[in-house]
Amino acid sequence: MAFLLRMPEGTHLPTLALTLALGTGGGFVARALHLPLPMLLGSLLAVAAAALAGLKPFGRLPQFPPDLRLLFVPIIGVAIGGNFTPQIVAEARLWWPSLVALCLYIPVAHLLGYRALRATSKLDPITTFFGTAPGGLVETVMMGEEMGADVAMLTMLQFLRLILTIIVVPLGFTIATGHAVGSAGGASLVVTHVLSLADWGWILGAAALGLALGRASRLPAGVITGPILVSAAMHLSGLSDASPPLWSIMATQIVIGTSLGVRFAGMPLAYFGLALRLAAVNVTIFIALAAVFAVALADFVHEPVAAVFLAFAPGGLTEMALIALSLQMSVIYVTAHHVLRIVLAVALARGFAARVRQ
Repeated sequence: MAFLLRMPEGTHLPTLALTLALGTGGGFVARALHLPLPMLLGSLLAVAAAALAGLKPFGRLPQFPPDLRLLFVPIIGVAIGGNFTPQIVAEARLWWPSLVALCLYIPVAHLLGYRALRATSKLDPITTFFGTAPGGLVETVMMGEEMGADVAMLTMLQFLRLILTIIVVPLGFTIATGHAVGSAGGASLVVTHVLSLADWGWILGAAALGLALGRASRLPAGVITGPILVSAAMHLSGLSDASPPLWSIMATQIVIGTSLGVRFAGMPLAYFGLALRLAAVNVTIFIALAAVFAVALADFVHEPVAAVFLAFAPGGLTEMALIALSLQMSVIYVTAHHVLRIVLAVALARGFAARVRQ
């Protein structure tokens, strides 16, 4: 992972340090206010607000090189992999109804979102089609660019799908339960004892090997699915029971929130407002449909309605896995569904794009 330590060209270290400090401060303020998933939401909102306000303390807008995420996201994969047990693997055979239902959810959600946004007459068909895909942010942006979409608007629609889901889902759980959820950051799912050097060796080794595996094999969201597989193999085989400490999970939440927040840098407020309204319509449809599927499927898969809902929610795999960790839900169940969601969303977008162009 040494290659990741080289700063991308154009990175201004004082601005990067200030951006991270702002994200960290936002996380701790949100934690003090007892907001749900505080380290993620707080850092995201603080950095996004600074970016939209056009703050330039060093003559530059907030910045955070995307590659720096790769140093942290594999830690989430290792933490998820640590939850693999023979009992969980045995229970996975009960999940087939919701995995099959996901094959219906993806095209229906995409069609409804596309129709709703086209009805506004604000976007061209290609931008609308790829902007309403319920998964595969990078892939849909690349495909849309090749077909002549408005890349800036398409990118904003996809990022706002993730961000709105990250904000709405924890807040929804908080309203439903009457108290802030996720404030522990997933503490019950990571070790609380002092880790030895050998433990750290296993954790970092699983993260590095998993990252290499995910990138080489081109797994969906390989930066996290690769470490999940390596960590799962490590735990199931009994080689080690080491899992990342709580502070590393919290640090990863700050990094992810900060990296999402800087996406708003330089965005004209009017343009952002349009993208936000359209994305809100799209996300509302996705979340409402996910709730319907969750209620219908929970008894069949022997999982709580909340876990099934989170498995269908239209966020990114990494972000949804973090929410599952923090909400102490069936993180492996949720993760498995989001891997399939990405594959299906990208495959369907690629398969039907030609019809939209006609």
